[in-house]
Parts: sequence; C-alpha cells; structure tokens
Amino acid sequence: MSESIAPFHGVVPPIVTPFNEDFSIDTDSLRAQVERMIKAGIHGLFALGSSAEVAFLTRENRQIVLDTIIDQNAGRLPVAAGVIDMTTPRCLEHVADARERGVDALVATAPFYVRTHANEIEEHFRQLHAAAPDLKLFAYNLPVSVNVVLEIPMLIRLAQEGVLAGIKDSGGKDDYTRAVVAARKTAQLENFVVLTGSEMTVDYAYLGGCDGVVPGLGNVDPYAYVQLHETCRAKNWEQAVEIQERINKLMAVAFVGDGSRMGGSAAGLGGFKSALHHLGIFASPRMAPTHMPLNDDEHARVAAIVDEFSHGV
Repeated sequence: MSESIAPFHGVVPPIVTPFNEDFSIDTDSLRAQVERMIKAGIHGLFALGSSAEVAFLTRENRQIVLDTIIDQNAGRLPVAAGVIDMTTPRCLEHVADARERGVDALVATAPFYVRTHANEIEEHFRQLHAAAPDLKLFAYNLPVSVNVVLEIPMLIRLAQEGVLAGIKDSGGKDDYTRAVVAARKTAQLENFVVLTGSEMTVDYAYLGGCDGVVPGLGNVDPYAYVQLHETCRAKNWEQAVEIQERINKLMAVAFVGDGSRMGGSAAGLGGFKSALHHLGIFASPRMAPTHMPLNDDEHARVAAIVDEFSHGV
C-alpha cells in the first residue's frame, strides 16, 4: 500500500462508549480512552461505530461522543464518524452533525430494516456523498446486522466516480475481502482504501493487500495492533502470526458472556468494557440498555484474560 492513501490506513479502532449511571455519556472516561489510544500509536479514530453501541445512542448522545473525541484528539489524528442509521434521511442528519464538527471522513452502512434493492443502496451512498463532498466516505460492509453484502462492482463504480474513498469490511469472509482488493487492483484504484474489521485474521488481511484494520479489541490493547501493523508492513510474517495468535487469545474476553442469557453483541462489547474497567480506563463497564451486563464471575474471568494476554494500560 502506498502512503498516498493516508490518512486512513493502519490501526483505526472504533471507540467504545462509556456510560454514567444514568446512561449519559461518561466524557471523562471517553477522553482517557482516546488519549491512551493516541499514545499507543494508532493511526486514526473511528467514532460512532458498532463498538460504540451507536444503534443505542440518541442523536444528542452521538453529538456528545463526537464532540468529546474531537476535542480530546485536538487534530492529532484523522477522525471518521459513523453516520449509521436505518434510512437515508436519518443518515443525512448525522452527516450534517459530523460535518459541522470537522471530521475527516464518514462511515455508512447500507440502509436497513426496510428491504432494499441494489439500486437503492447505490443511491443511498450517492446522497450521503452529495451532502458532504469534501469528506471521505467509507462504505461499511456489515451483513450480520444489515443483512446485505455490498456488491463489489457497485463499490468499484462509486469509487471511480469519487463517491467512495474505501470500505470497512466486517463481513468475516476472507474471499470477499480478497475479491475487493483484486477488483481495486484491476480498476487501478490505488487510493481506494480497504480496511478489515476481522480483527482475528489481520495478518491474513495484510498479506492479501488490505490497508489497515478497524479492531474493536483495539480498545483493550491498541499496542498489540500497532505492533502487528508495523510487523506486517515490514513483511515479517512469521512474527506477525505470533502477535496475531496472542491477540486471538485476548479476544476470549468477547466470549466470556453467557450466551444463554445475552446476545453476542452484549457479550462482545461487555467483554471490552469489562476489560477497560479492569484496566482503570472506564469508571464503569455499564452497557446501553437493554444489553445484558456481565456478572461478577464473568468480570473476574475477563480480568484474568486481560492480565495474561494484554499489554496493560
């Protein structure tokens, strides 16, 4: 990858949202987390992604999160804002909020809840770009939540027209990711950024030509992902495998939550928040309602995993 496609490359964690007891935004903990990740050497900040529990946040709370991250960042790193919502008009409200606050890029899924046609998805991205043509727009491939896999020819077409600057691929399918990279090469779209959201196979993704990673687990251990990025860029693949394997052991925090009483989202994000609370970054591991919280035994198991496999604070 050429550095010409910066600023969005490398490690761009989706920032987890801390809550106060009344479920307002804990801005002090959020500031501490942003500062910690910047000092760890990450390359960009992704505000209001899935790991931020963005689907649970009111428009006002989204604004508070974005204001806090941008203020704490103070221009040091590029900031991407998720403008994720069910329909284009709702997304356009978030685009206006993000643009007003001076973000560098936008991240959007296809519309969801309603059943959409490929033509409607394409028009969705066109309208978002038209509302903020000065900002980079990243398509977010998230079939587990949106029930749509973004069509690769559409991505390439929109990239050629200057609508899309890249993709965050959280589809979990290595063949799809490789196909996007291959299509980019065929179309000679050097500046179309491909970021993987598959945080347990980053070494594979980099070997296959991806430009960076958007790791939710990067909230817990940003140092490991920065180290992995640098090792992959140096093409030291044997060491990269070792780093990835350690990261994957740490990822066990996302599976501690009991699936018989909570969903995968609550277990995963609950594990991240429990780890951040254990590390002293978050004042509380509180989840947005109605995510089920981890219990005391699960918190203890998360702490043990963090102590063994993370770089700590």
